[in-house]
Amino acid sequence: MSSVSIEKPDLEEEIIDDAESFDHRKESDDPGNDDLVTISSLPKERGYLTDYFYQFQGFWYDQHFLRGAIWAQAHFKAQPTDIVLATYPKTGLTWLKALAFATMNRARLENCPLLTKNPHDCVPYIEFQAYEKDPISALESLPQPRLLSTHIPYNSLPGSVLASNCKIVCITRDPKDMFVSMLSFLSKINVGNKEPISKDEAFGLFCNGVSLVGPLWDHVLGYWRASKESPERVLFLKYEDLKKGTLGNVEKLAEFLGCPFSSREKENGVMEEIVRFCSIDSLKKLEVNKRGFYHMGQESGVTVETGAFFRKGEVGDSKNHLSEEMVRRIDQITKDKFEPYGLKY
Repeated sequence: MSSVSIEKPDLEEEIIDDAESFDHRKESDDPGNDDLVTISSLPKERGYLTDYFYQFQGFWYDQHFLRGAIWAQAHFKAQPTDIVLATYPKTGLTWLKALAFATMNRARLENCPLLTKNPHDCVPYIEFQAYEKDPISALESLPQPRLLSTHIPYNSLPGSVLASNCKIVCITRDPKDMFVSMLSFLSKINVGNKEPISKDEAFGLFCNGVSLVGPLWDHVLGYWRASKESPERVLFLKYEDLKKGTLGNVEKLAEFLGCPFSSREKENGVMEEIVRFCSIDSLKKLEVNKRGFYHMGQESGVTVETGAFFRKGEVGDSKNHLSEEMVRRIDQITKDKFEPYGLKY
């Protein structure tokens, strides 16, 4: 069984920089040490894997993600040529990473690093750099343009990301399917003696907005509204659309990334080759994704078997796992949250 091992340091009294004042901070600003807060002073709720989620800047984090987000706000220096893949967890980021990476590196597809590295190693998380031994050097050594990823909500992104006008690609998914995918992922995680959270309890917390970087609906709306305000800078995709029309959306993605497919490439079936290469079934079969491991930062203590990132990749599977009442409740919340902003599911 795929699993995750997590070392659980006692962070309740740890002092961390309060990044509340870092919103929209420019690269040249020094975060300083004026605002300090203990994690234990933050609002908290029952966690899924760790004991608690902590509320920070309106969203819920476990300790691991919280420290990473604060580090990113204080230290990450975005470049105008950066491309950031931004998603709520379990909404299709692994697939998006593979498609974007293969599209940008299609000249060497036969020897693509995706053959020997997990998509999350090919496209690193910004926030997990907090747990690398030399994060700044690691980021600066990436080839240009840098392809990066994050689960950080839009309004909590490092100020340099917003100030640099680098491009952002967001993908979202039907909240019901996302919740089921999340439960599946959680079932493959081993956190020692901690009792796993029940589906009913996780569902109740999720619907009340308490989930990793949740509320999901607020997270999605942040990127949706940004894409409407600045479509040249933020591309918003739906997982369901990507599944239904993969070729057309890969073509759209390439154009947005600044590496459009030429007429010759289209005639030679390059887009089709990328779609086949990056399909969930193809990625599952790669040795690195069957037996490999992904480390969420060298010093984080969190290691995930790469097979845990690949499930069915199907649309609508939630109907096989949720009761009618659960479906009704999520659908109603989604309608109430999204429709006022013109986003429909």
